[in-house]
Amino acid sequence: MVARSSNTTQRRSIRPPANRSTRAVSACVVVIHGEGLGQRLELGEQAIVIGRSPDAELQINHRSISRQHCRIWRDATGYRVRDLDSTNKTFLNEQLVDEAELRDGDHIGVGDSVLKFMEQGSIEARYHEELYQLATSDPLTGLYNRRQFQELMEKEILRATRHARALSLALVDIDHFKPINDRHGHPAGDGVIRGIAQLLRHNARADQLIARIGGEEFALVYAEQSLAEATAAAERLRKAIAASPFDLGGAPAAVTVSIGVAQWQRGMSSLADLMRVADEQLYRAKKEGRNRVCRVVDAVA
Repeated sequence: MVARSSNTTQRRSIRPPANRSTRAVSACVVVIHGEGLGQRLELGEQAIVIGRSPDAELQINHRSISRQHCRIWRDATGYRVRDLDSTNKTFLNEQLVDEAELRDGDHIGVGDSVLKFMEQGSIEARYHEELYQLATSDPLTGLYNRRQFQELMEKEILRATRHARALSLALVDIDHFKPINDRHGHPAGDGVIRGIAQLLRHNARADQLIARIGGEEFALVYAEQSLAEATAAAERLRKAIAASPFDLGGAPAAVTVSIGVAQWQRGMSSLADLMRVADEQLYRAKKEGRNRVCRVVDAVA
C-alpha cells in the first residue's frame, strides 16, 4: 500500500501481494491485540494514518478508535508516531504520547487495539510477513485470495459510496478449463492459471486490486472507473489473453476467458449485490459463446 497525501479523500493504492518485494519498505506495523487482529501494514517513505475511517491506510473499525487516530511517518532519523487529537489518545508502550520516536518492538495503543512496530530486518518481522502472505495470498498465483479480496473490496465500496465515486468489478473465468485439466493434466491446468494471473498483472494498473476468487475465476476491481471504462479495459485484457500462447502438452495453444462487468449502483447494499450482477454478466458471456465481455446493457455507464 502507498500512503495518502493530506487530502483524506484520496483513494489508497492496492497491489497484489506478489508485487510487494518491488517496493521500498523498511518497517511494518501489525495488530497484535483487539479489533483488527492480524492486520499488517508496510511502511515506506510516506506518512500513513491509522483510524476508523475507510480512508485510513490501516482501518480498524471499532468505536474506541477515532476516525483518524494517529499518524506514522518517516523522517531523517527513523519513524515517528503522532496522535491526531483522538478521543481515547495514543499510547506507546502503555505511556500516553502526543508524538514520539518508534523503535523496533514498540507497542502502539489505539483504542482497544495494540499494534507492534517492527523493522523489516528483524526475524520477527519476517515471521509476520510469512504469516501475512499465507493468510492473504493465493499460493498458486501470488494474487490476493478470496477472503482478502472481500475485505479490501468492502473498503472500496465504503469509499465509493462516501465520496460518490465510480466503482466497477470484472469477474474473469477461463473458458473450457475442465477439458484442459482432463486432456493435459492438472500441472498444465495450474500453468494456465499462473499464466492468466501474470497477464492480469501485466495489463492492470499499478494500483489495481486483483484476486483469484475460485478455481479458474479471478476478480479485478476498477476503482474510480465507470462501467464503460471498466468494460473497455476488460475487453483489452480479453484480447491480450486470447493472443498469448500457452504451453499445453508441449505445443503452444490458445486459451480464452469470459468476463462479466458490473458497476456499484445506488440501491445495492453489499458486495454480494455487486458480485451477483457481475456473475450474471459472466454467465451471459459464457452462454453467448465465451471469449467475450458482457455488461449490464441498461446500466449507467
